[in-house]
Amino acid sequence: MTETETKSGGSQAPAVEVKQALNSFLSDFREFQADVKSRLQQQEERLTMLDRKSQLNGAARRPALSHSADFDAPHKKAFAAYLRNGDDDGLRGLELEGKALGTSVAAEGGYLVDPETSEAIKTVLKSTASIRSIAQVVTVESTSYDVLVDHTDIGSGWSTETANQVETDTPQIERVSIPLHELSAMPKASQRLLDDSAFDIEGWLAERIADKFARAEAAAFIAGDGVDKPKGFLSHPHVAESAWAWGRLGYVATGMEGDFDAVSPSDAILDLVYSLGAEYRAGASFVMNSRTAGAVRKMKDADGRFLWSDGLAAGEPARLLGYPVLIAEDMPDIAPDATAIAFGNFQAGYTVAERPDLRVLRDPFSAKPHVLFYATKRVGGDVSDFAAIKLLKFSAS
Repeated sequence: MTETETKSGGSQAPAVEVKQALNSFLSDFREFQADVKSRLQQQEERLTMLDRKSQLNGAARRPALSHSADFDAPHKKAFAAYLRNGDDDGLRGLELEGKALGTSVAAEGGYLVDPETSEAIKTVLKSTASIRSIAQVVTVESTSYDVLVDHTDIGSGWSTETANQVETDTPQIERVSIPLHELSAMPKASQRLLDDSAFDIEGWLAERIADKFARAEAAAFIAGDGVDKPKGFLSHPHVAESAWAWGRLGYVATGMEGDFDAVSPSDAILDLVYSLGAEYRAGASFVMNSRTAGAVRKMKDADGRFLWSDGLAAGEPARLLGYPVLIAEDMPDIAPDATAIAFGNFQAGYTVAERPDLRVLRDPFSAKPHVLFYATKRVGGDVSDFAAIKLLKFSAS
């Protein structure tokens, strides 16, 4: 063997050993990787099984929220028994989960309403033609609600690099306190009707209470005097827009007593819209009753196009100059000096405050053979931003 061949063979041997060692390492690594993957898959399957088992156990312990005949939630049975025959044994000491049905109040002569009934009432109130549907609605646990409003502007000024800085005006915070008042309804039903097991007493009670509360609230939020009831926005003093100040609502005059201007009736509507600040107009709405809407609906602009347009989708409100219109029958009719149309951002301008609890007192004695159900809730309302609502006054000035 030559010296060259010896050197060549000696250089190849280490390379072969390295290659074999690398192949062995890769084989071991693949086995390790497969083992880890198998263990992870087994662990994932085990966790999935535990999760399914936990969900099944939780569903078995949790009562179904339905109106089916086999719904046997303790609070629903207890409340139904209380409404039908005055049996309050099931309500005493019952732990109830809904926020509207947390504790019994037997000492006060009544019981908090079943959560589903309470929610049904709230849904009807929200969907009615009332300021509630466009105002800010807050839930409170106290007897009043305070709104802090910054209705002034902060001062500013130009300065140079070397000049002394001048102190500027500081904004003032206004506190608007909204007290809560007691709203009540008292529907009645005969004992024979209550004894009928096929009679949906909870649904009937919710419908009657919601109807009464809706009508009482709607009137108070517009024209309530604030005495034992919410204060309506029309009850606040109103002045010409040119003399507007905080604590009053500004109005725009139509230019004619008890009617729109005969020459250009739509001008007053346009003036009303642009009397509202630009920061409020994006969420603004018109509020008027049906008779006023009938008069406004006939108006056209200078090009002969109607100012009024119906909603394009089902349930969408009609629009006037592109802004939604709420038909509230408690608004005044067109008459001399009447403020028959309001325009504003009521989400910013009017606040409704209410307690979450609704309670019922069952009275089988006062109207025999009928049973009275005295339902009460606490609610308040007032203007929270006087710059966010403007009025149209049917007057010469």
